[in-house]
Amino acid sequence: MLSQCKFTRALLHPRYWFTWFGLGVLWLLVQLPYPALCWLGATLGSLSRRFLKRRESIARRNLELCFPALSTDERERLIDENFKSIGMALLETGMAWYWPDARVRKWFEVEGMENLQRAQAKNRGVMVIGVHFMSLELGGRVMGLCQPMMATYRPHNSPLMEWVQTRGRMRSNKAMISRNNLRGLVGALKKGEAVWFAPDQDYGRKGSSFAPFFAVKDVATTNGTFVISRLSKAAMLTVTMIRKTDNSGYRLFISPELENYPQDETEAAAYINKVIESEILRAPEQYLWVHRRFKTRPVGEASLYR
Repeated sequence: MLSQCKFTRALLHPRYWFTWFGLGVLWLLVQLPYPALCWLGATLGSLSRRFLKRRESIARRNLELCFPALSTDERERLIDENFKSIGMALLETGMAWYWPDARVRKWFEVEGMENLQRAQAKNRGVMVIGVHFMSLELGGRVMGLCQPMMATYRPHNSPLMEWVQTRGRMRSNKAMISRNNLRGLVGALKKGEAVWFAPDQDYGRKGSSFAPFFAVKDVATTNGTFVISRLSKAAMLTVTMIRKTDNSGYRLFISPELENYPQDETEAAAYINKVIESEILRAPEQYLWVHRRFKTRPVGEASLYR
């Protein structure tokens, strides 16, 4: 079932008033000039580090596991920049949901649009492989302004936030599909749609294969990419948006169609992890390192986060 963007009077219940207040503050903040938002986002992110010690320790452990050759100082600098990106991500969410099209267009450039057009010209669906960068929410809005598409997502637990995020995401895109709705996702691809799908998180042991990811040998990697590819026969390519380091906006990268995708689940998991690694290395400080990417381990293996 596709997500519908319907407002009901129940969303005005007093239980949601604090959330409405927060959304109002976010709307006010993103009216600031973009350079001011960059400063504010970095400041908020740096301050948040004091209160997010568990997330900081997760990020540090992830970086130790993925980049063992880096020195302690180099990893700490990455964490510093990563938390600045966390603060910026909050404001970028407001930018994605509230900015008019003209203002969004002013701050991004696209590299590789012809790759998406070439893939769609083959009268096939296109599975757009996404990566969880901090600017992901804004990246979806930007991609929709270039080429409206559909996206898989996890429905929000709060009815109000579900309405707000769906309304914001559909400002420039076609529809949202629950990540558990395999039939809807495959059906959309078979109809020739472009559908965004992110396979770079730990979704548990069920439906996953263990494959290398950076320096970690066995990483639970969803087989969803493999199953969807097999059922839909869709083309695959990556779309990634990076925040420029000079605060001059964003660059959206659209890769050429992926080739030689394996026909074995485990090999396919290793293949897609290599693709994701390449995208992360565009701007590793902007990736979602605070996610416990390695929480699911092979049977009998101790947790990597103890």
